[in-house]
Amino acid sequence: MSENYKFFNHKNCEYFPCHKTNKPEEFNCLFCYCPLYALGKNCGGNFRYTDKGIKDCSQCLLPHNKNNYDYIMSKFQDIIKVASEKE
Repeated sequence: MSENYKFFNHKNCEYFPCHKTNKPEEFNCLFCYCPLYALGKNCGGNFRYTDKGIKDCSQCLLPHNKNNYDYIMSKFQDIIKVASEKE
């Protein structure tokens, strides 16, 4: 079975690539906005918090790595838990 659904490269996007990369042909745009952001320090990505406490993901390529689809999908139960706690 094909796994083409795990990767989307939108070279025509005016923001492409939104993060610096030396492999633009492998840049995955599928998760344009990272679904793991809400997990805070538990997202698994390369982030930092600014002096004002804002999560800065500008150096993170985790959702844009063509091999990380399965990792992101494995975190959806954690995302659901975070969302349900806030309601």
